[in-house]
Amino acid sequence: MKAKEPFFWVNISCGIMIMAFIVLPLMEMLTAPSFSMIKETIRDKDVLRSIWLSIYTAGLAAIIAFVFGTPLAYVLARTQFAGKRLIESIVDLPIVIPHPVVGIAILSVAGKNHWIGQILSDLGIRIMGSVTGIVIVLTFVGLPFYINAVKNGFENISPRLENVSRSLGASMFSTFFRITFPLARRSMLIGIIMCSARAISEFGAVVVVAYHPMIAPVMIYERFEAYGLRYSQPVAVWLVTVCLVLFLVLRILTLRTGKSS
Repeated sequence: MKAKEPFFWVNISCGIMIMAFIVLPLMEMLTAPSFSMIKETIRDKDVLRSIWLSIYTAGLAAIIAFVFGTPLAYVLARTQFAGKRLIESIVDLPIVIPHPVVGIAILSVAGKNHWIGQILSDLGIRIMGSVTGIVIVLTFVGLPFYINAVKNGFENISPRLENVSRSLGASMFSTFFRITFPLARRSMLIGIIMCSARAISEFGAVVVVAYHPMIAPVMIYERFEAYGLRYSQPVAVWLVTVCLVLFLVLRILTLRTGKSS
């Protein structure tokens, strides 16, 4: 594509507009609060607690997705069976379902009127207004991002490598953990990043299931409703900063893993 062609400049112009559309609101939000307000906000124990809870619950959701989503991603990547497209569509459903509907759906199953909810109640497990409920919601919305990323990673690994390992007498478990798992670890790290990013930003479903204890997005919303932009922006700045640092570290780890594999 030559720089002198009109097509080139149309593409460049569209790219600039998209970058401005994304960057300008974020820059305005990050620069609007004064340094003293940002400093005062981070000293607020409620703010620190909500940000930590967001990180903690998003991390737990990513771990759950890793443990239970990896086997499903492998099956979807390696096998062909009747109903596979249906299962893939079901996995993707949390991406398109409106966020409050996710919360209502979870409470419909976890409520005392449902047999699952009754079992949970008998076991002393509370979903509504609890950290457990938040983790369940975040896992629900983050799973598709992890499974799809890891599924693509498995698909890019040649099945011949596994076949050679099996032909040499290795079991399927041994083949997976010695051959497939190391080759797919970069995709797994990317999936964990995507799952965590989606989970830590969730608001609508969490409000329905657990308004308290407050994660950071809920606190930002509450402060905006009660006090307006002035008091909600500093919390948003800290959440964005923390998330940026966390995901930057994970990206660096991902790049190093990709170079070493």
